[in-house]
Amino acid sequence: MKYFDYAATCPLDREAADIYIKASTDYFGNSQSLHEAGSAAANLLESCRQEFSRLLDVEEAGVYFTSGGSEGNHLGIMALLSAKTKMGNHIITGAAEHSSVYNLMKKLEAEGWEVTYLPLDRDGLIKIESLAHAVRPETVLVSIQHGNPEIGTLQPVKKIAEYCRPKGILIHTDCVQTFGKIPLDSLARSVDAFSISGHKFYGPKGTGVAYVNPKLAWKPYIDGTVHEKGFRPGTVNVPGIAAMTAAAQKAHSIIKTENDRLHKLRTILVNALAEINGSFEIFGTEGEERLPGIVGMALHGLEGQMVMLECNRRGFAISTGTACHTGMLTPAKSMTAMGINGKEAKGFFRISFGRDTVEEDVTELGKLLAAITSRTAAV
Repeated sequence: MKYFDYAATCPLDREAADIYIKASTDYFGNSQSLHEAGSAAANLLESCRQEFSRLLDVEEAGVYFTSGGSEGNHLGIMALLSAKTKMGNHIITGAAEHSSVYNLMKKLEAEGWEVTYLPLDRDGLIKIESLAHAVRPETVLVSIQHGNPEIGTLQPVKKIAEYCRPKGILIHTDCVQTFGKIPLDSLARSVDAFSISGHKFYGPKGTGVAYVNPKLAWKPYIDGTVHEKGFRPGTVNVPGIAAMTAAAQKAHSIIKTENDRLHKLRTILVNALAEINGSFEIFGTEGEERLPGIVGMALHGLEGQMVMLECNRRGFAISTGTACHTGMLTPAKSMTAMGINGKEAKGFFRISFGRDTVEEDVTELGKLLAAITSRTAAV
């Protein structure tokens, strides 16, 4: 199987896997325990915290380890709501947010909060003007995803933060798709909370990082929680965190070269589709406002699920959207948020590249998509 679904998850880096095994056997103590084995685990944990603080250029006191992006989003948003700096019950978010944010917003609405969902334009971007129009005196939080997992667009989170900061509005952003792919240090310093997930950059599943500005007086989501300074309950996964840290270091060190390579793979795919030019559409923006490794597209007149199944039959793993959305009958959130509905929305599918993607496989996939289109048109 030739894998083209890296936006969903990545294989575990082998060096990170070795570190996981070593930490599991040599640093197995509970980091909360006061004996020597516990202290050794706690020291390893804190060294990992220091490293993420360095990679992200944020204060170490604001770095918390989680079970992944979904938990990090949930706890980060709730921490900000508990620490809001002014009176109000209004939240602004995007219409194409990850399900962990979208479902939390629906829960908050049921509890009496007012939530505004900002649409995307045809390029998949949230306009500052639409945000400004949505802001009210009682707006206390804005949560906007940094990198879209379906079409790869990058939202102007820094500009959004610059607009909101003088108004006392706290900012949360989901950086699950962007950490390890583009530098985040400047963005990380501009927001109040963000989250990342280990398995998106070749770390182990079940690991993640949330950052909350340590200057904010947030309250634990569950009273009595002691782990991670009250941020989350449960024994800390020190071996997983150590492996995730190693994966983060590696991803961070090759951002430039890997980004250049992914740009090249994207160009190769488009060139391989040249013979069906006009029969396909790639959604989202161009240039620096996108992640090159994510290609959200459609073949005109064909359902995305049919394309995905045909590719799978021929040995190529692609997807019809985020893994958390797979199996639902509704179109991908990004399509709906962009105002694309009906048959056009159901045509969506996603191709995403990773470290093991080679040029020959991209060319072969492009030719397969062209063949599917041509064969269907001839019927």
